[in-house]
Amino acid sequence: MSTSTPGQAAAHSAHRKATALATAAAVGGFLFGFDSSVINGAVDAIEGQFDLNSTVTGLVVAIALLGCALGAWSGGKLADRWGRTHVMVLGAVLFFASSILSAIAWSAWDLALWRFMAGVGIGIASVIAPAYIAEIAPAVMRGRLGSLQQLAITVGIFAALLSDQILATAAGGAANELWFGWEAWRWMFLVAVVPAAVYGILALRMPESPRYLVTKGQDDDARRVLSSVLGPEEDVDARISEIRHSISKDEQNADLGSLKGDRFGLKPIVWVGIVMAIFQQFVGINVIFYYSTTLWQAVGFDESQAFLVSTITAVTNVAVTFIAIALIDKVGRRPLLLIGSAGMAVSLGLMAVCFTQATGSGDTISLPDPWSIVALVAANAFVVFFGATWGPLMWVLLGEMFPNRIRAAALGVGAAANWIANFVITLTFPPMLDTFGPAIPYLMYAVFAALSFFFVLGKIPETKGVELEDMAGEAYKRT
Repeated sequence: MSTSTPGQAAAHSAHRKATALATAAAVGGFLFGFDSSVINGAVDAIEGQFDLNSTVTGLVVAIALLGCALGAWSGGKLADRWGRTHVMVLGAVLFFASSILSAIAWSAWDLALWRFMAGVGIGIASVIAPAYIAEIAPAVMRGRLGSLQQLAITVGIFAALLSDQILATAAGGAANELWFGWEAWRWMFLVAVVPAAVYGILALRMPESPRYLVTKGQDDDARRVLSSVLGPEEDVDARISEIRHSISKDEQNADLGSLKGDRFGLKPIVWVGIVMAIFQQFVGINVIFYYSTTLWQAVGFDESQAFLVSTITAVTNVAVTFIAIALIDKVGRRPLLLIGSAGMAVSLGLMAVCFTQATGSGDTISLPDPWSIVALVAANAFVVFFGATWGPLMWVLLGEMFPNRIRAAALGVGAAANWIANFVITLTFPPMLDTFGPAIPYLMYAVFAALSFFFVLGKIPETKGVELEDMAGEAYKRT
């Protein structure tokens, strides 16, 4: 029987500590996923309750995404000023308050305001989690721990879907009263206070990022944090010296600490992050989740079956994230992204071809055999390729690819671009569907997936195993 040495035991303990901290930070991803999906179960009831037209309903649904963009953009700047954990607490407070206020909304307009507030909180969480995880994770497991953000997002999507269904079923419909005279749709929003409170409590108990602590001259605190997550085989003092050296270098050359550059006003590496974030949304992943029931009804399922298949798709999205967690630190970032781009392009192209055979329009659209089966398989293949590659890897790369001094701010800009792209796709799909049918939108998403393949080839640096202090050299190799 083999036994571990004291050094190995200490290393394992440190890695468990890093995993625990990364998991706690990733609860922000759970809020991200939960908020993205919780509105879907409530939207029809809200439309009826407040007698809204489709335009106002679309605004109430989509305005949270604009709040997310604002939260992501400002969250990076605030993280550099206040610290990572303090900004996590701010995000949790905003989401907690907005969940209660959304539940007691008396009109569409105040509901839209509270949804925007929720978006700001989620945008903050979407930035801080990958930044914090990258900064506390040992290089050898940074990819795996960074992928926990996407895993939490997918679990949040599934939890919202399940929660909405349970509450709607218990009330006999989302618009019906459930408890204390409140309609079920109000309880859908109120449920979100639980993960928001958990996130806030965890953030209050988490140590600050060691890289932030060094920037504030708190080297002893940084040493304690690094010692707890790196293990005895790592030279903590040398790591702190490297961090301090990178900070000193940035201070000597103010340009290194700024996002500004000579390529349309920004540094090339910042543009790489922005474009990568946009591609992640422009392949149309949220169309699958936001409008999945409509898609499944088109291939022959009735409404109850469509919900079941949507649930299966959400579970699939959770499961395939474990593929990324298993492979990212072994295979590397670039190979997985290339596989994902190719797989998404093919599966989306197949969906476009299938829907050229569709009959009817709007809610009456349908596909004949065997095209319905091919479309079903292709849609789930798309979810698999996205969930195992671009879904988690974009957040991992945004958290690690930027030099130390600009990491939080650049991550915020990239995440804001991601949310704006999400907003654009969410807003444009329904009118495109009404005007062109499903084939043209899915063909467009297939083209973006194909373009993302060549973008990765030319611009994405491989960051597997690279220490964050060495990231400046890696980041600029391809830009």
